[in-house]
Amino acid sequence: MYIYNVTVNVEKGILDEWLTWMEEIHIPEVLQTKMFENCQINRVLVEEEQGETFAIQYLAKDRDRLKIYSEKFAPALKEKTREKFGDQLVAFRTVLQVVKTFDSNY
Repeated sequence: MYIYNVTVNVEKGILDEWLTWMEEIHIPEVLQTKMFENCQINRVLVEEEQGETFAIQYLAKDRDRLKIYSEKFAPALKEKTREKFGDQLVAFRTVLQVVKTFDSNY
């Protein structure tokens, strides 16, 4: 399994609009690609003067799905985000490989 992590710093003035847009439009569109199993939005707990930071994590079964997403779907979805919010947010992406998962019974 792989985690496609998008870390985003969002200006405070658009925070509510951005969160609503993520929940109602962007994340559903990403999940409709069928390249990811699920998604979660995480707030990064750091104090910042400018904006708030979030880590949006999408879980993929394999690297092939990440490649297909990156080549076929990501460019248009990134452009749609840029058109909507311009320079009011900054995002960077990382891919994490899940090595081992432990549960509370470990």
